[in-house]
Parts: sequence; C-alpha cells; structure tokens
Amino acid sequence: MMKLAIQLYSVRDGIHNGDDLLKALENVKNAGYEGVEFAGTQGLPAETIKAKLDELGLVCVGTHLGVEDFNSENRDKTLAYYKTLDCKCIGVGGGPTDTEANLCHVIDVLGSANDAFEKEGVKVYFHNHTGEFQPPKDSENSKTILERLAERVWLEIDTYWSFHAGVDNKTFLREKKDRICLIHLKDGVNGRPCAIGEGENDIAAIMDAAEAIGMEWVIVENDDPVPDGISDVTRSIAYLKKNFG
Repeated sequence: MMKLAIQLYSVRDGIHNGDDLLKALENVKNAGYEGVEFAGTQGLPAETIKAKLDELGLVCVGTHLGVEDFNSENRDKTLAYYKTLDCKCIGVGGGPTDTEANLCHVIDVLGSANDAFEKEGVKVYFHNHTGEFQPPKDSENSKTILERLAERVWLEIDTYWSFHAGVDNKTFLREKKDRICLIHLKDGVNGRPCAIGEGENDIAAIMDAAEAIGMEWVIVENDDPVPDGISDVTRSIAYLKKNFG
C-alpha cells in the first residue's frame, strides 16, 4: 500500500495555536498516518516543527501556501523554511485563475519559483478545484487552466474536485503522470466532501491509478469533516487500510 499522509486542514477544528498544531501531529500519527501536508504553521519556527516530526516519525510531504509566498520578495524565505522540514514539494491550495490576467500572474509567479526551487531539489505545485478543468472565462486560449499551469509547475490533483468536474480520474491521472507530484484522495456526495468510502468517488480506481503512476504518497483530505476532524480522518484511514492495506 502507498504511504498515507493527511492534509492538516482536515483537522483544523482542533488547531488554534502552535501547541495545538504540535498536538494535532501527535493525533494524526496515532490515527495511523505517516505523513502530513501543512495548511499553515501557526507561527512556529521550522526547527520546532521538524523536531516534532522527527520525534513522531512523520514526513512533511507538502504544504498549502498563498501565491504571494512564491513571489520574488518571499520565495527565498519560503524555500528555506520548508527545506528545514525536508519538504520536497511546496505548493498552493488554489489561486485566482478565473481570468486570463489572473492566470498569467499565477503562472508567472509560481513558474518562476519552480524554476528556482527545482535547482534545490524542490517542486512547486498547484492544487485544483473544479474550475481549473476549463479555460479562464475571458480567454481566447482553448487550453484548460490546469493544462496551462502544468506547462510551468507541478500538479497536485484533488481527485474529488476532478470527479465533481466530470473527469475520469483513472484516465486523467495516467495521462498527466509526468506533471503530477502529489494526489489528494478525497470522497464526497453532490459536491460536498466526506470521509473516504462514504461518498460517490471511485476510490479503488484512484488507488490503482496512483500506484500505476508511481505515487509514493496519497494525501487524505476532507474540507468538511463530520462530526470533527480527527474522528473523520480516522474513519478514512480505517477504510483505506481495510480495503487496500
């Protein structure tokens, strides 16, 4: 079975300060996850987080930052922080790509950062929602937003938002394998995320495709955990280990 990580946004209900974040790392490790993708670090020094990760045997597989964290003024600081965590993929959870001008800006900022970061062994990635599977609304370019992003940066495919956009994940993941660095494993019903195995998505097909394209990690995420984050992600990993362990 591929290694399982958790996007910490899934347990955000229990994270309000630095101490909470360190406790959340303990909780997801106890639930069975081997890696984490950060969604903010609560102002903690990278050295403090790295020490906790090492103590628990967790790996930082990614992070969701803002586009501004990759501009020319901030990108050196961003790279230094996450290299301290031994993070090989650093990305954004989304960005303003709905218009041609906005998309060009995001591509320029992230693409320039990726050019610089790859020299340091680090990939810059973009995480999709549903809208990126079409062109910008005012664009004369027929390529989708994701296709154009993939020309300059890496992709983290959120497999529920792709499913919700009408994409066949099994085919899509194979077709884009050379530009995918991470996969979000997500389930849902009628556009609302839920725990893995409790929704409509074809989890088995995603797991098969992820393995076929050589993914080392899949990252579980739930935007709307019920009744709380840690309970929800614990159900998700139990389902995965039962069916794919």
